[in-house]
Amino acid sequence: MNKIKDFVRSLSWRQITLAAIILFCLAIWGGLTAFSVVKKNGLPDQTAAKRWSKEGNTAQISCFFTESTEMDKDKIRSFEHELDTLLKESSITAPNEHARLWADAYSASGKITLSSGKTSLADASAIGIGGDFFLFHPVHLLQGAYFSGNDLMYDKVIVDEEAAWQLFGSNDVVGMQLTIGGVPHYIAGVIRREEGRFQEAAGLDKTVVYVSYETLEQFGSTEGISSYEVVMPNPVKNFAYNSVKEKFGLDENRMWVVENSARFGIEGLLTVIADFGTRSMNARAIQYPYWENVARGWEDVLAIVLALQILFLLIPSAIAAAALIIVWKRKQWTWKDVGHFLIRCRDRVSDRFHSEKNKWKYF
Repeated sequence: MNKIKDFVRSLSWRQITLAAIILFCLAIWGGLTAFSVVKKNGLPDQTAAKRWSKEGNTAQISCFFTESTEMDKDKIRSFEHELDTLLKESSITAPNEHARLWADAYSASGKITLSSGKTSLADASAIGIGGDFFLFHPVHLLQGAYFSGNDLMYDKVIVDEEAAWQLFGSNDVVGMQLTIGGVPHYIAGVIRREEGRFQEAAGLDKTVVYVSYETLEQFGSTEGISSYEVVMPNPVKNFAYNSVKEKFGLDENRMWVVENSARFGIEGLLTVIADFGTRSMNARAIQYPYWENVARGWEDVLAIVLALQILFLLIPSAIAAAALIIVWKRKQWTWKDVGHFLIRCRDRVSDRFHSEKNKWKYF
């Protein structure tokens, strides 16, 4: 303790100030890093690849289509066949015969009217889903269960708390019947909408219901499939991303492709910094779903956080580099002295080894 006090007393005010600046910068950097990690892990719509495989050899890819692209289920099925063929030709196999190599989902946004008999919910915001949608978007279930877009019956609905209260005066409504376009449907689950400034700005400030794509297409209003997502093997960097772009065969004016599993990495955020400002100019006539708008908002925030992280690392690094330069210029030794010091250290170690070895000779 006394030695520490003596050391501190020996420091000049300039040295103490520089040390304080270094510690302050490192503390800020640590806080920004923790904030970044927490926020990245708090975006479940962007982490399907981690849930699909713990080994880190998969990627989540999202495609967003313009209204003029006219994406439909037949084109999705054609792409799925192309993807299966590609993986077989690439000799990529599942870990066991019961495991799936990939999973996908598609969705459309629109409006739909639901009726419980007594009351109706007119022109509610709706997401029409197909495939394993809730694998990619594990919305917060309060009751009930998710349904699959691959079900043979297209009569399942998931509503949020607000819709449940408007239709039935309760949120304990799982299994209850409602009608859409005069056709009976059943409530599979009740969810709690995500909250937050980005979520509300992205469209989650009002009731949202989830129905099958077939139900939305037949009984609601929609511009068609606007989003496709897949989680698949990614044995080498950009394999999944490039494969999806190639197999859909659409140019960038008709489709925007995002690798969700890499977008919040350092390389992805540096790209956001480089395109800051212009990236908000959407010239492709793509209407992003709420989860993508939320992700793009957090991309901007985390890009700024990364810039600050770099800044608060550069400051102590510059101070440390300057201190090393000063020490180097004031050095009282030469490289020859260093060589002699290392030789003496080697000789001491060798002498001690032989001394200990001689001791054990007599036992």
